[in-house]
This record gives sequence, structure tokens and C-alpha cells, in this order.
Amino acid sequence: MKTSLIVICGATATGKSGLGLELAQRLQTIIISADSRQVYREFDVGTAKPTLSEQTLIPHYLIDICDPIETLTLAEYQEKAQFLINNSSSTPLLVGGTGLYIKSIIKGLKIPRVSPHPELRLQLQGLGQSQCYEILKQVDPISTQKIHPNDEVRTLRALEVFYVTGMPISQQQGENPPNYPILQIGLDCSPENLQMRIEQRTEKMIEIGLVQEVENIIKKYGWELPLLNTLGYSEIRDYLNNKISLEEAKDEIILHTRQFAKRQRTWFRADPNIEWFDVLSADLLEQVWLRIQEFLHPIF
Repeated sequence: MKTSLIVICGATATGKSGLGLELAQRLQTIIISADSRQVYREFDVGTAKPTLSEQTLIPHYLIDICDPIETLTLAEYQEKAQFLINNSSSTPLLVGGTGLYIKSIIKGLKIPRVSPHPELRLQLQGLGQSQCYEILKQVDPISTQKIHPNDEVRTLRALEVFYVTGMPISQQQGENPPNYPILQIGLDCSPENLQMRIEQRTEKMIEIGLVQEVENIIKKYGWELPLLNTLGYSEIRDYLNNKISLEEAKDEIILHTRQFAKRQRTWFRADPNIEWFDVLSADLLEQVWLRIQEFLHPIF
């Protein structure tokens, strides 16, 4: 069978996982997660990870593949996802809201295969961001045209790649898009409705055990685990550390999720190839199903 791919993307709380599950059952295919936190074991409730019962309905891949103390690089994610797509006997669904994960697949991003070097990063951090940026100007001036002087993460990564490989990261980047057809389905709704969905989802997360999940993670890995700095986890950690009340933590999660969703919408809206569907449409599933049938069985 000729390789092809269907992407289900959009902001958080737009129902991507639910729609993906319905479609995968109809197509009898697999789901490949495109969520940068669902790759980590034990981070379940706060990442809205598909439940075990949902995962038994349809094979889900790239979920629970790393321990929380490990780091999965974009290059590693891309390699694993590309393998699954190229070796699938049906058209897989790539489902999630991590734009860079999706872009790495649909654009075939060329990513330097350089693992994080903590000691090197510590040395560079010790120099301070302004000096690191000045060094980057000397060794890779092209990168500084794309990296803001205050962007410490990307500055450190660019220097790390240069010192490990001896080549500027700008010379190792680019795109090599796959030659198979890709259908991108985007889910969206009005900001007001999205706010309501975010509020409902946050309430549900607290209800089904987010606080207990964070407590267990802290007991096992400590308060300083980097993943605890992410959305939904940092706010509950502050609550458990008696810095804020549970109600305040809930309000902060809603606020930060809304801000995150706005950034996701901006990212995905920049791609003209995404076909958008309103999540509030009564016949959303049938609308998307019809478009998928047209994609899989085109009439020339």
C-alpha cells in the first residue's frame, strides 16, 4: 500500500484525541501521538493522555516511551514517527498539538543528531546569555538572524551543536518533505467556547486525580524535576508547596492553558495547508470522515 498520512491538529482542548480515536476505529489504523509530554510515563492526567481503555481500542504509539528523568529530542521523535508511518499497512493518524513535532514530519525537518550535553550547557550558562550570544555571532552569524538575543534556550542549543559537531547549526538545518500525500485536519472554535472547554477540562483533571498524580511524581523524582515546570504541573506543585490555594492553582492552570492555546492557534494558522473544522459542528465527525474519503479515494 502506498504511504499516506492524516494529521489531526489544533489547540489544546479542541477534542483532537476523541476525534482521532473515532476516525482510527473507522479506518482500522493506528494513532501516532504528536504531544511532547505524553511521551513521558507517569504524566497522565495533566497531559490528557488517552486512557488505558482508549488505548486498547486502537494501537497508540509514541506514548509512555520515556521515563520522566530522560529527554526525548526532536530528532529522536522524528525518527520514531517516520519509521511508524513508513512501515504502517494503513494510513496512520498523527494526532496532537505539539506544532514542532508535526512540522518535523510534514516538512521533513533536517535536525542535527546531537544529544543534550548537560556539562557543556552548564559551562555556557556560566558565561551568561549576552556573552553566549556574542560567541554565537562569531561562529554562526546566520543563526543570530533567527534567534532573539534573549532566547537562551535556542542560543545554547546552537552553541552546543557547533561545539559538538564543529559545524554551525544553520548549515545542518533545512527541509526534506516526504513524497507521500498528507491531509491536515485542524480543529478550532471561538475563543469564548475554547475558554469554556479549558475550564471544563481543568475541573475534570482535578476531579480525576491531578493533585495525587503530582504528589506521586514529587515523592518519586523530587520537587525539581524539570517536567514539573510545565503546564498544569507547576501550578499544582505550587499548591502542594503551600504557595497558593487549590482554587488559585486551578485559575492559573486555566489562564496559562488559554495563553498556550492562543500560541498554538497562531502556530497552526500560519500553515495554509491545514483544512479547518469547527469542533462545535453537530456533524463534525461526518464532515471530517467525508474529507478523509475524498483524500484516500480521489476522483480524477
